Amino acid sequence: MSEKAHGEAREKAKAPERSGVVVGVDGSEHSLRALEWAMRAARSLRAPLTVAHVRSEALQLGSARIASLGPAPELPDTVVVAVAAELGPRAEGLEVRYASLDGSVVDALAEAARDARLLVVGSRGRGGFASLLLGSTSRTLAASAPCPVVVVPHEARAASLESGAGAGRVLLGLHSEETPDEVVDFAFRAARRRGVPLEVVTAYPVPPSPALLIGAPAPALQVPPPLPDETPELVAATTRRQEERLRPFTERFPQVRVIPVVTPADAAGRLVEDSRDAGLLVVGRHRRHRVESLLVGSVAHAVLHHAACPVAVVPPERTS
Repeated sequence: MSEKAHGEAREKAKAPERSGVVVGVDGSEHSLRALEWAMRAARSLRAPLTVAHVRSEALQLGSARIASLGPAPELPDTVVVAVAAELGPRAEGLEVRYASLDGSVVDALAEAARDARLLVVGSRGRGGFASLLLGSTSRTLAASAPCPVVVVPHEARAASLESGAGAGRVLLGLHSEETPDEVVDFAFRAARRRGVPLEVVTAYPVPPSPALLIGAPAPALQVPPPLPDETPELVAATTRRQEERLRPFTERFPQVRVIPVVTPADAAGRLVEDSRDAGLLVVGRHRRHRVESLLVGSVAHAVLHHAACPVAVVPPERTS
């Protein structure tokens, strides 16, 4: 067996045992953009696609009422019917399943994606305020779904998953000490599939200005000594830690060209700026925390609201 075949066998053995791509639709323009992205992802991954719609509360109640009266035809899910008709021949060659779900939107989609490789959703669904950049459903799923969640923003260009520069590079927000391996692995795999570079953004802390210390209560500290210029040392140290953190992945994925970036303090701002001409932005999700709103972390929260390209939020490995 060739070295390439050995490598592919090892990659397959390490790959998580997950199946296809699930996309949540509700008929809105946002969800239809997500559907287009999910179709390309499923083709790229050679995976089946599940188009899932959570029925409205009225339809769920109506169906339950009819069922309580005796055998009767199931009420049709008009959203699923319309989406299936819209896809038509465009889904040729792709294994597509349509699912009409009951329950709350978040719980139903999370359950549908329990064994999925990806859950894809639009930034907002039907209803809500037009001024919102990110809906509550997308935000909650990004923070709690059992698999990686890709949120496709309303204004995002349709980035191709095919090989070539037109796909746009992949961005990765990396904290050298905290970002889990599965997040880094996801980004490298995405860049390899697309045949594009991987830009890795890591922030370093900026020393406080001496002016901030002038108000110290002790007279001896009223005029603090000048702080040394630590920025070059911080940049060098951050660059070194980033390189060490990425080394196992650059060795496993030698075909991926890595663009290392270190930036002062605001990693989210750099990621949002660079997302304007990127194809995918990858960030990690914090491990479960008592405060639900903090599960995705400040960087993920910022890019979900402001990035111009699809954002993948990758959870840490599930533990028993």
